[in-house]
Parts: sequence; C-alpha cells; structure tokens
Amino acid sequence: MISLTDVSKSYPGGVTALASVSLEIRRGELVAIVGPSGSGKSTMLNTIGTLDRPSGGTVRIDGYDVSKLSDNQLSALRGTRIGFVFQHFHLAAKVSALDNVADGLLYSGLPLSERRRRARAALDRVGLGHRIDHEPHELSGGERQRVAIARAVAGDPPLVLADEPTGALDSVSGAGVMELLHDLHGSGTTIVIITHDREIAGSLPRQVRMRDGRIVADSAALTGVA
Repeated sequence: MISLTDVSKSYPGGVTALASVSLEIRRGELVAIVGPSGSGKSTMLNTIGTLDRPSGGTVRIDGYDVSKLSDNQLSALRGTRIGFVFQHFHLAAKVSALDNVADGLLYSGLPLSERRRRARAALDRVGLGHRIDHEPHELSGGERQRVAIARAVAGDPPLVLADEPTGALDSVSGAGVMELLHDLHGSGTTIVIITHDREIAGSLPRQVRMRDGRIVADSAALTGVA
C-alpha cells in the first residue's frame, strides 16, 4: 500500500525534515508512526498523503509513483484512495454532521443525493446516525472526531491516515476513537496513526519510531513482517 524509498524532505534554511527514509506498509496493516515533536512524523504523514512532494527519493501509494502524477492526478488519488483524520477535526462550522461528511466527497463527481446517502451510511458506521443534523458546536469532542472519521471513510478509501486523532480528546473519548479505528482496520482498511503517545503506539500491531527525520526502530523488523 505504501512504499517509501530513500525519501528526503528539506526546507529553505537547511532544515531537513526527512533524511533517506525507506518504509514499506502492506495492505491491511495497522501501524503507528511515533516520535517526539520535530521527529519528522508529521512530514512523513504529509508525504504519504501526497500533501507534500519529497525533495528526493520515491513514494508509491497503492501502486502509483507520486512523482509521475500531476497535481490534478494527486488530488484524484487523495480523493479516491486516502482518507484523512486530523487532531482538530477540521469540520465546517454551522454545517450539519451529514453535510460535513458529504462535502468530503465533493471531488468524487457524485450527485448530492448520493453523497448524502454515503455520508449517512458512514455516520451510522461510526455510531452517529442519530446525530446527523447536529452542527459541530452541538457535538462533544469525541463525536466531532467520529464525524471526521466518517468523512474520511465515506468514500471507502483503502488507506486512512490519522494525525494525532486522540490529541484533543479526554481519555474516555480517545479510547472510543481508537476502538473505532481498530474496527475499521478489522474491516480491511490500512490505517496509519501518527502519534507522540507511546501508550497508543504500543497498543498497535506495528510501531515505527522516528527521531531527527529518520526511522530509528521498526517493530516489524523484529518479527520479520516488513
């Protein structure tokens, strides 16, 4: 599903966010990319999610060489292959949960009625079928994150990238979100979770640890999975 080969990412001023990173994540895996602030894990997510192009190396997502795709093709790849879940939800204010999810399918080319049908099904999937008409300010933090997850999976992408998905939540709501991500993984979705929380990382089948823009440990190497 994900293949990075000698990937680097540098910024003006001599800042190196990724340094010759190579990583393979197979279809159907549940993986934590863990490290402290400044370790490069968010840059890793942006690179995997094709939000940033690398300075060097090769990135392949679901078989596609990112370097060979135009910006429009990258947008199409994100729209059909990748779902994103962010720490601070990124929901539109004064818009119902149903339409926040449906708007995530804007680039699918589907008519509004079909986008809303899929949004309703996704909200049912995350246990919020009874809250579809509520706006973000009427929802708890855990519920808002569930809306964000519904938006990420409404188009049935094979890959979901979650950036600190429990970072803005209390422990109970965070546990509920992690349970939901485990359930999605159980249905076959490849899930990559970016986190600084070692407890969350330790609860996942595979942990990739980063520091100073490099992978310093990969639990798959210990089990022979990679």
